[in-house]
Amino acid sequence: MTGPIASPQNQLIKTIASLKYKKHRDELGLFAVEGVRSAEELVASDWQTEVCLFTEAAASQARVRSLLTLLAEKHCRTVPVTDAVFNRITDTEKPQGIMLVARQRRWGLADLLSPSGGASPLLVVLDGIQDPGNVGTVIRTADAAGATGVLLLKNCADPFSGKTVRSTMGSLFHLPIASDVSRDEFLSAIALQPVNLAVTSLEAATPYHQADLAGATAVVFGNEGQGVGPELIAAADCRLIIPLYGRAESLNVAVAAGVVLYEAARQRSAL
Repeated sequence: MTGPIASPQNQLIKTIASLKYKKHRDELGLFAVEGVRSAEELVASDWQTEVCLFTEAAASQARVRSLLTLLAEKHCRTVPVTDAVFNRITDTEKPQGIMLVARQRRWGLADLLSPSGGASPLLVVLDGIQDPGNVGTVIRTADAAGATGVLLLKNCADPFSGKTVRSTMGSLFHLPIASDVSRDEFLSAIALQPVNLAVTSLEAATPYHQADLAGATAVVFGNEGQGVGPELIAAADCRLIIPLYGRAESLNVAVAAGVVLYEAARQRSAL
């Protein structure tokens, strides 16, 4: 058995290091998944894993050894690397010594509007949310609340960036996600569907818990500073507001998503 890769100039290492940048992720159709928990969720899913890099220290842990065994059964290449090399490719401040490289999966808008199994859609739509941590947390929240899919309109953070992937805590692999869809494309498609379009708004809005979210619904959450775009607000069937009872001016978008989506989940479970 050969020793761990020790050179950052190794071609595999250079390729994986390039995945820190969206341009190369898109060109290669790949992305990196770091950390034991996220790696476990990936391996348990039906997403394709291309290669796993790990350090000696990580391989001494029982959970990582189990992962390496499962990856071997899936005929995934596993490659030991030195700590120095891993530190060159990691995107985290406190790396756990294991990184999987997976092939991206992309869904179309039609997939999200007609969920598999005939489920009534509860679609989460993100409009210009630029912080990858917020995008990842909304994906995680959508998964927890039983949403059927997440749609990222243009100008949202990349769902395959390192911070987004980590923030999803594995939920990226649990539900379909479409990205880079224009507002016009979304509005044209949803106009042909029996789906209630709800948007968060500060003007002429109904308190979220008074709105009907029990049926097929798409809920739009907007940019951290500007909110939902005017085209989407104009096309909405209803506008939602979350009352603020303290002195805070607003809620973080991921928190707002949790409040609204769990109300939708409550209403849907009562049917």
